[in-house]
Amino acid sequence: MAGRALNCTPSTFSKFDRKNYFYPDLPKGYQISQYDLPFSFDGQLDGVGITRVHLEEDTAKMIHTRIKEKRVTLIDFNRSGVPLMEIVTEPDIKSASQAKEFLKKLQQTIRYLGVSDCDMEKGSMRLEANISLKEKGAKSLPEYKVEIKNLNSFRFIEKALNYETKRQLQLIKARKKPIQETRGWNEPKQITVSQRSKEAAADYRYFPEPDLPPIRWAKNQLADIRKQLPELPNKKIIRFKKEFNLSDYQAKILTASRKKADYYEDAVKVGKKHQLSPRELGNVMINKKIDLEKILPGKLIKSLVKERQAPMATGKKLRKLIEKVIKQNPKAVSDYQAGKKEVLGFLVGQVSRAAQARIDPQTTLQALTERLKK
Repeated sequence: MAGRALNCTPSTFSKFDRKNYFYPDLPKGYQISQYDLPFSFDGQLDGVGITRVHLEEDTAKMIHTRIKEKRVTLIDFNRSGVPLMEIVTEPDIKSASQAKEFLKKLQQTIRYLGVSDCDMEKGSMRLEANISLKEKGAKSLPEYKVEIKNLNSFRFIEKALNYETKRQLQLIKARKKPIQETRGWNEPKQITVSQRSKEAAADYRYFPEPDLPPIRWAKNQLADIRKQLPELPNKKIIRFKKEFNLSDYQAKILTASRKKADYYEDAVKVGKKHQLSPRELGNVMINKKIDLEKILPGKLIKSLVKERQAPMATGKKLRKLIEKVIKQNPKAVSDYQAGKKEVLGFLVGQVSRAAQARIDPQTTLQALTERLKK
């Protein structure tokens, strides 16, 4: 499913391999993985090439800490041997910020499929980055790469890549070649730290896993998997903009999760019977905190119809509300003045929440824009 969603070519024949190495997180001395015949290969997501999507077994979790002033490493074997999906990208990512945005889109895509909840706090999505620097104009990558292992937040991977870029650049300027190694991110010190030297593929002595048979996929099985694919975020954004007359900003927020997108579409169907426009409903969902678990679309529409019959905040009352919201949200105001125009939607939502009556979004937007010019 993940391979198809990432536009990969599926393998009709695949197998598992043994990757041989010893490290405390894998004391049996080998890992079951896939080497030359992964389940899916040669795909792309948002312009970043996907080399392969394969299965392997997870390793133990290592916890570096101190006990009675001694530095120790604790090993938790609970996840060791559990199947893990690995997605490998081509070296198409040019900056830490691009890496962060790509990974957010990847997480969103996998969540849409229902393949994983991708909860990084629980360890069900982990990030690893390989980084090396090449001279401007060079056709190929340098002969080394540094891997930063087991990052568990988008913020950390952006920080780690920015730090590692500077560290490697300093070495290169001093005419030293960075060592091919595995490093970790030390968040308290805001630095990467060396963990172990990194092996080349030949050092792993791959050979076919003798205890697992090869796997053949029939064409009709692969066709069935393709049929199961849901409408993915990029296509949903295009359709929402066209079908519901939404802005790019609105469509992106309303498709952030499959659950939110489905809820919005259900609300649009019910709202149509009460002359509530899809765009108006979109603004309500963006600007108001709606508990999607507790408030069904029908109940939301009922409350909006009732709200529509309430008196509208205009003139002096609206201006007072705007002043109150501006005072309470100085960061949003400074962001807007720095050029982030999308913050206006947030401020309109704050005015709507502060009002004890209805507001007209367009009138409020216009009044806010005029006030923020002063």
